[in-house]
Amino acid sequence: MLDDLRNSAASSYLDEEEAIQEDLRSGQDSSEEKLFLGMTAPQRFVIVLMMLMMTCVLGTFFLVATEKIVLPFL
Repeated sequence: MLDDLRNSAASSYLDEEEAIQEDLRSGQDSSEEKLFLGMTAPQRFVIVLMMLMMTCVLGTFFLVATEKIVLPFL
């Protein structure tokens, strides 16, 4: 099963790369989504949502640490 793993992995990679080169040569625009920073739109949305949550949590922590707001249960 794993006898020719390296060659089979290399051949599939080369096949994909050849297909990409053919698309570029023929000038056809692939039907894949446009990538920005190597991520699709849903992936970028999740990253931005995580950054928003981190900003809100860190901002709240800073306000509590500087005693600008006081939590009711403390």
